[in-house]
Amino acid sequence: MTTVTNKPAAVPADAGLKQVGNLKVLVFDNYDSFTYNLVHALKELGVTNLDVVRNDKLDLDEAAVYDKIVLSPGPGVPSEAGLLLPLIHRYGPIKDILGVCLGHQALGEAFGATLVNLGDVHHGLSESVHTVAYDPLFAGLPASFEVGRYHSWIVAAEGLPDCFEVTSLDDEGQIMSMRHKTLRLHGVQFHPESVLTPDGLRILSNWLLLNDIR
Repeated sequence: MTTVTNKPAAVPADAGLKQVGNLKVLVFDNYDSFTYNLVHALKELGVTNLDVVRNDKLDLDEAAVYDKIVLSPGPGVPSEAGLLLPLIHRYGPIKDILGVCLGHQALGEAFGATLVNLGDVHHGLSESVHTVAYDPLFAGLPASFEVGRYHSWIVAAEGLPDCFEVTSLDDEGQIMSMRHKTLRLHGVQFHPESVLTPDGLRILSNWLLLNDIR
């Protein structure tokens, strides 16, 4: 595995408060307790215009008003998560979307990736990930950093659609993040909102300021 050096951060993690204050953000809740950790983190970073809508309560037409969409973690697999896949199919071509854990897996599955059930469940583990390609989400971070993992499924590296670039791996070579090569879609298998991800606020801040640091 060859790591890459991440670019310096364009701004301090909390310097974009004024820029992000006007963003309208949808947090798509896949019935997960971590959803409100994500909400708290986004508000801490200055997001004030934010709605949380559960995955079976969303009117897809109403999602058109949002600048950015966060797909939360959740139980099960994407096909069982209400309107998660239809939301990606509808807005993936035109919106900034960040998928976290289940949301990350859904981004992959929506474009033809397969999911693999892990023999060893990663729940509440702090582990290292290593950047292997440039990703603006990781600007200002070291090439390797600690993250919190809570999952039993991963996006399979084998057969990953060519439209995605893998941007970080764990020690076993499993995909920990990826981004679409032409659309504004980013997925992280780990939880940036977790206390086990010390650089999580930086990652979320980078995503909110994506147009400035891409």
